[in-house]
Amino acid sequence: MRVINLASGSDGNSTYLENDNVKILLDNGLSSTETVKRLSLIGISPDEIDAIIISHEHSDHIKGVDVFSSKYNIPVYANEGVWLGLENKLKKVSLVNRKMFDGSFNLKELIVDPVELPHDVKCFGFSFSQEDKKISILTDLGHTNDKILSSVKGSRVVYLEANYDKKLLMSGTKYPLSLKIRIDGPNGHLSNKASGEAVEYLAQTGTRQIILSHLSRENNAPNLAYSTISEEIKSAGIIEGKDIKIDVASPSIGAMFRLK
Repeated sequence: MRVINLASGSDGNSTYLENDNVKILLDNGLSSTETVKRLSLIGISPDEIDAIIISHEHSDHIKGVDVFSSKYNIPVYANEGVWLGLENKLKKVSLVNRKMFDGSFNLKELIVDPVELPHDVKCFGFSFSQEDKKISILTDLGHTNDKILSSVKGSRVVYLEANYDKKLLMSGTKYPLSLKIRIDGPNGHLSNKASGEAVEYLAQTGTRQIILSHLSRENNAPNLAYSTISEEIKSAGIIEGKDIKIDVASPSIGAMFRLK
């Protein structure tokens, strides 16, 4: 299995994942043109994509889906509740390419396990498994819980939201108080501190690579997220670089991770 983040953050989110027989995009928050450009940089043609899986309806996750799916005839998978919010946003996706899931499903031998996330719209995270290989992606959630963390237990690679630093969020002048409260609420986004608590659990259950994802452009910074979370897990006796590796996703193409 191979996975790479094509984009992460406030301006767009998309992750490419493949095994020997299936090539997929999880979310497509870039324009169709930019998606094609970034895929070409990793040696993938758009007509090779077998499926687009949608986590939720927000524009930074679906911006390019309509045009990309219709132009290259690609099936789009989403939960029934997510499709309700997509009906008026994805008008070009053909009926035959509108795929609905309710629970786990297979894309050939790749097992896709969705888990519902606490967000202000219907939203899902995903684990992708083949034999003993497992990769999980959890972004756009206001908090974690036992069900969410258990669903990704044993993942060798986890893309995990670290959206904001609470001090930066609350002291900033750009956002109104109502938006700050939403972001910091139980159905908003995951703070650096909350992300660190999740990393501690994941490190203790087999994960060896974390990619901090969906960082806010206004309320976080890569070095701040990395240092905060590294210190958080250090207090539990977990050493970054030894017990677990932490990288930070960016708006541009990230590092490629391969599971053999």
